[in-house]
Amino acid sequence: MKARVHVMLKNGVLDPQGEAVKHALGAIGFAGVNGVRQGKVIELDLADGTDEATIGQMCEKLLANTVIESYTIEVL
Repeated sequence: MKARVHVMLKNGVLDPQGEAVKHALGAIGFAGVNGVRQGKVIELDLADGTDEATIGQMCEKLLANTVIESYTIEVL
């Protein structure tokens, strides 16, 4: 089975990479970009029967820094 974990900085946490992308888009002529938040996507290839709670534990312990990041799990 496969799962996809989306990790993003929480609202209110400074996102310097997102700001750099926003600035670069403006510099190459893409006007109207008011904000950019950059995150990461982690695709997991798991043993059949792995439950979402186990994936959540993986996120809590390693895949996301839950102090500053939030995550969502998508089982494919």
